Amino acid sequence: MTNIFHDVRGLVIAAIGDLTAQGALPPGLDLARVAVEPPRDPAHGDLATNAAMVLAGAVKENPMALAERIEAALEGPPGPQVQALVVREKLLGREALQYTVTATKPGFINIRLAPEVWQAQLRAILRAGTAFGDSTMGAGERVNVEYVSANPTGPMHVGHGRGAVVGDALAALLAKAGFAVDREYYINDAGAQVDILARSLHLRYREALGEEIGAVPEGLYPGDYLIETGRALAERDGEKWLGRSESEWLGPVRDFAAEEMMALIRNDLALLGVRHDLFASERGLVEAGAIDECLTALDQRGLIYTGVLEPPKGKTPDDWEPRPQTLFRATQFGDDVDRPLKKSDGSWTYFAADIAYHRDKFRRGFANLIDVWGADHGGYVKRMQAAVRAVTDGAAVLDVKICQLVNLFDRGAPVRMSKRAGTFVTLREVVDEVGKDVFRFMMLIRRNDQALDFDFAKVTEQSKDNPVFYVQYAHARAASVMRHAAEAFPGDDLSDAALVEAALDGLIDPAELTLIRQLAQWPRLVESAAEAHEPHRIAFYLQEVAAQFHMLWNKGRDEATLRFILASDPALTRARLALVRGVAIVIASGLAVIGVEPVEEM
Repeated sequence: MTNIFHDVRGLVIAAIGDLTAQGALPPGLDLARVAVEPPRDPAHGDLATNAAMVLAGAVKENPMALAERIEAALEGPPGPQVQALVVREKLLGREALQYTVTATKPGFINIRLAPEVWQAQLRAILRAGTAFGDSTMGAGERVNVEYVSANPTGPMHVGHGRGAVVGDALAALLAKAGFAVDREYYINDAGAQVDILARSLHLRYREALGEEIGAVPEGLYPGDYLIETGRALAERDGEKWLGRSESEWLGPVRDFAAEEMMALIRNDLALLGVRHDLFASERGLVEAGAIDECLTALDQRGLIYTGVLEPPKGKTPDDWEPRPQTLFRATQFGDDVDRPLKKSDGSWTYFAADIAYHRDKFRRGFANLIDVWGADHGGYVKRMQAAVRAVTDGAAVLDVKICQLVNLFDRGAPVRMSKRAGTFVTLREVVDEVGKDVFRFMMLIRRNDQALDFDFAKVTEQSKDNPVFYVQYAHARAASVMRHAAEAFPGDDLSDAALVEAALDGLIDPAELTLIRQLAQWPRLVESAAEAHEPHRIAFYLQEVAAQFHMLWNKGRDEATLRFILASDPALTRARLALVRGVAIVIASGLAVIGVEPVEEM
């Protein structure tokens, strides 16, 4: 793993250690908050540390005065800990790390690295290939990421697609950061909605056998996708379920419908390149007695009681009435109110099943849980986090990522309905129109908790205003440069292994060094995005890399001496080709995380 920010932070920590050993700082300082990051203003330097700012309180010293002492320790003759670090790690493959340090008010320490250091970063990228950015931060900790979990009642819509991409990219990001990730789908196959599905399918089954059904009744699913499923049921069972009571056919038809819908959903996920390691069934939990067992355990701990809830805040619904309910003491674990566990008919609520499901995850060895939910589940977060704290005695942590709505447009006009689905545009229709890679990238150009506008015309146009085109064009442009270089220097070895050995001291133009600095941020970006559970940062970063690369390419078009290929200077050409390959490698590494294939030509 190569991470210049880790390397320099190690030097800062070692310098503080030397000051402590000299008695200039008190022992036992908490260094967890000491960070090394790019400064907000690049004019201040390449890197900056907040060490003096976060330690000043414990040291009882003015931050600026402390910054000047740390600056002296970094710039003066290296103390034992700094010297040992440099010798042991041979940072960046060099015996010493070349830098200058400046303390600035109110107490930041800015660090400027020599060009040779950045050139060494480029070599590290070429050596690592797309593994550049891989981290051991997760230390193999198990993480369960549950995403999509769409009810098996029909084809997936675009909102499901956004959750699928966010969850899949987050899982890949965590894996790159060194976590052991399990990707999970929870099938809600035991609730009232699958009964409605069964009734809807039975109607289509009767239609397939020649019955005139008329308009689909209110409350059933009207989508045309059930016509085909009805035919499949008729082919399998013939007239077996005609003229029989609902109690006889509901169960078998429901099972058939759920299986067919999950097959449909799996096909949609495959079209999007989304995979799961496990499909967990709510019905399986019910039949195994897991819900009864879980809630009995909570009851024995005094966490379930019979009570009457206060009316909802704001406008009270017309059908609300104060009545005794079976309640979970959610407020004891951070929720706003206690939550019902049983419906008026005595059956368990969805919440009761979800408590048992999350307890099951914990019992399978997951203390780090991430759920990706749709926009309509925002009010469900606090109660579920409270339940996880309750059933795991606080040993597990649940983070919920809410994916807001996707608004579909075509040339600015809203796209509202699909005949196949009946009420929405299906995911398959969108992916068939724009392609998997465009869809996946565009689902990450906004934070998951922000609404996203998706215009068919804009996401397929070839312009710098289209983020996915802009990034893919950067990779394709890099590939094009390498092809032209092979033509200009026939017989030369231009492989990454050969370019690692190129003399890179010619890469001194400010635009070249700025681009290398941008590439060197990739490992840090992987770790910070994984820590925050924010895969959209990858898409943002790739757009920044693409912008810097296109800017450098345009600069070479205007200034002949800055072109990537100089027939009169093979040595400088090889150095610039190393930079071009570095760009392609980092873009490919980032696209791999978000599940997008880099293109060679456009």
